Amino acid sequence: MATQGTVIGVVSNLATIEVNGPVSQNEICTINLDGVPLDAEVIKIQGDHVFAQVFESTRGLKMGSQVEFTGHMLEVELGPGLLSKKFDGLQNDLEALSGVFLKRGEKADAISKETEWQFKPLVKSGERVQGGDWLGEVPESWIKHKIMTPFGLEGVWTVESIAAEGAHRITDTIAQLKGPAGETRTVTLSQRWPVKIPLQAYAHKPVAHKLLQTGVRLIDTLNPIVEGGTGFIPGPFGCGKTVLQHIIAANAAVDLVIIAACGERANEVVELFTEYPQLDDPYTGRKLMERTIIICNTSNMPVAAREASVYTAMTIAEYYRQMGLRVLLLADSTSRWAQALRETSNRMEELPGPDAFPMDLTAVVANFYARAGLVALHNGNFGSVTFIGTVSPAGGNLKEPVTEATKKVARCFYALSQQRADSKRYPAVDPIESYSKYLDYQEAQEDMRRTLEPHWIEKIAYIKNVLLRGKEAFDQINILGDDSVPVGYHIRYWKSELVDFGFLQQDAFDPVDKATPMDRQRYMFDVMNSVCKTEFSFEHFEEVSAHFKKLINQIKQMNYSEFQSEDFKRFEDELESILMERKAS
Repeated sequence: MATQGTVIGVVSNLATIEVNGPVSQNEICTINLDGVPLDAEVIKIQGDHVFAQVFESTRGLKMGSQVEFTGHMLEVELGPGLLSKKFDGLQNDLEALSGVFLKRGEKADAISKETEWQFKPLVKSGERVQGGDWLGEVPESWIKHKIMTPFGLEGVWTVESIAAEGAHRITDTIAQLKGPAGETRTVTLSQRWPVKIPLQAYAHKPVAHKLLQTGVRLIDTLNPIVEGGTGFIPGPFGCGKTVLQHIIAANAAVDLVIIAACGERANEVVELFTEYPQLDDPYTGRKLMERTIIICNTSNMPVAAREASVYTAMTIAEYYRQMGLRVLLLADSTSRWAQALRETSNRMEELPGPDAFPMDLTAVVANFYARAGLVALHNGNFGSVTFIGTVSPAGGNLKEPVTEATKKVARCFYALSQQRADSKRYPAVDPIESYSKYLDYQEAQEDMRRTLEPHWIEKIAYIKNVLLRGKEAFDQINILGDDSVPVGYHIRYWKSELVDFGFLQQDAFDPVDKATPMDRQRYMFDVMNSVCKTEFSFEHFEEVSAHFKKLINQIKQMNYSEFQSEDFKRFEDELESILMERKAS
């Protein structure tokens, strides 16, 4: 018999419940509010009292309301039909809900029970399988969606029967499995998995090393992220965190994109809903929405739902990774997720940490980021989840707890600068403050030297040094004045400006410059290296700025031209002519 309970206290979305039986941590319960069922999650147990965070508004909830415990954790349904969908944090299909405003207690199936899928078996009766192995596949949009053995299976099982090729609904039985102890298990096209438990039905997790192309030069070339890597984008409001994520989502070389809007403003989510169905995918030629899943809980939704949304998104990402696909997961903004944790912790009167965040904030963030990564499946295929989150520190303070906690676990740090945003230098990522730890990974270095060129790492280090020395020269010029420093300081500064304007900055509204393929990035990066290593001869500092402005203009014209087109080559020839004007003999 299911455990029952009674509400004995309510503080905002936190309900205290007196129970009459056993209850598990993170178990889901349903609170009856005048006939409306409100879902809640157990987050703390004290004897016969439990604390549950309610996923919806608790307005009107009072003492004495009856509660029923379900016996399972917060789960998502995994199966064909997830692509192109828009879900809330509890995996309700937002487009299937009625009305303009969400109603309390209303639920919608994540996957249609009526749709038929053309199933094709990949195994035969008598074959031996493990949890997460592929039994068959169905076409879902442009991908072959794998139907897998239940992820929780332990040991080696035997396929007793497998369905023939044909049309099936997600609830139809497609296989019967027999376990090591003689037990049997029925398999359908879909299965459920708890969102807060990592999906680990793979052979092992090797070091991620293959460069992930995003089309953003400042990322791909200067501070690269790898397939299965982790990164985050902190910065003040209005500096372009969401825009940068959207550019990465639209142009990253991945199989599918999952966007967790776990705290965005509603207008930013509306842009996703309206723009993505209209945008063309540069890799498949289809619409971008066909390889995108959106999990949406905006900043004005209940804190428990915002917290659930990131776990729901990660579980779906892990599911597609288990099919051998490259998945990009973007979360905006994880600060709102952390604030949800803070609010819940405060309502339970737990001992606060810095800025009243939970004491275990760093551990929670680390455990979540650890779920991303590259995995090797039992059949020899590889899949990956690359995770990039944004952090919105109040006042742009990068020393606040959420940024500090994330910085300890994320391998890539893309710090947005208010100064760069104000001067319209987009993307406004500070090239000096930002870094990628993957540049120090031997596996990643070897892959870049093999796929790009042998001296690629050294070229990155050289250009970063040019930028740093240019900033130092700029500070000296600002303090002492233009005519009080040697001409060499001006040359050093303008070389860094040439790299900034000519390579790091991109025009998101230009059809050519908005995303740069890696072969073009490599070519233009060599141009930057060549120009920066050129020795120039100037007699007066005013000559330096005039000359470098001409160089910058030519390089920007190259950026706006189709790669290796007649215009591109013409601008390149003109660039060489300008270089020769002041080249030291």
